[in-house]
Amino acid sequence: MIFYFSGTGNSRWVALHLAKKLGEEAVDITEIKYPADLSKEKLVGFVFPIYAWAPAGPMVRFAEKLPECKAFSFAVCTCGDQAGKAMKEFDKIYHIDSAYSIAMPSNYIVGADLEPEAEMAKKAEEAADRIQKIAREVFAGKKVYDVAEGPVAAFKTAVISKGFANFATSTKPFYADDRCIGCGLCARQCPREVITIKDSKPVWKGKCYQCMRCINACPQQAIQYGKITKNRKRYNAENYFK
Repeated sequence: MIFYFSGTGNSRWVALHLAKKLGEEAVDITEIKYPADLSKEKLVGFVFPIYAWAPAGPMVRFAEKLPECKAFSFAVCTCGDQAGKAMKEFDKIYHIDSAYSIAMPSNYIVGADLEPEAEMAKKAEEAADRIQKIAREVFAGKKVYDVAEGPVAAFKTAVISKGFANFATSTKPFYADDRCIGCGLCARQCPREVITIKDSKPVWKGKCYQCMRCINACPQQAIQYGKITKNRKRYNAENYFK
């Protein structure tokens, strides 16, 4: 069993391809309404993105409720380049025998515009090769820690990630411009359910995971984050991963 959370599609692609190579089922944790029964599983995997050098909030909350089991466990995180100590932190929540990171095209367009096309295509190609390696090692039951932590990793995960969670997850800057057609896709897909439709327009309230699903998936590119994203491109994983 491979559990995954994906904001914009990168982690979903990794999970589905790993599941296929390992002969396992990939399950989107946002579609699970009860704790999973792992008593008969021989392999348990987790795939999720890194947000500010910490594990994605939805996966943390899911793993906290998951019962421990005797299966070989592993986790794969997707990140722009570095994961910090995120996988060490995840291991404290749910024990994992092996951990990996995969560099993927960055899509946090609130922080920066998308990377050049050539760079994103290169990352996609290298990710496919890396999945082959991960699948072989997991299938063999190897205990591996193959994570690109980056410099000052402990500080980034312990300090910056907490600052991000406390001060950078407000939904106040989000809004829909005149291109919005009121389709409601953003509200239906929001993993934290902080978007509602009012007078045919999305309204954000509270704090979110900053998963970037709503802003990148909007078919009209109508969702903005203040003035920052007006001239920035949107990310579609299907352009790079098949």
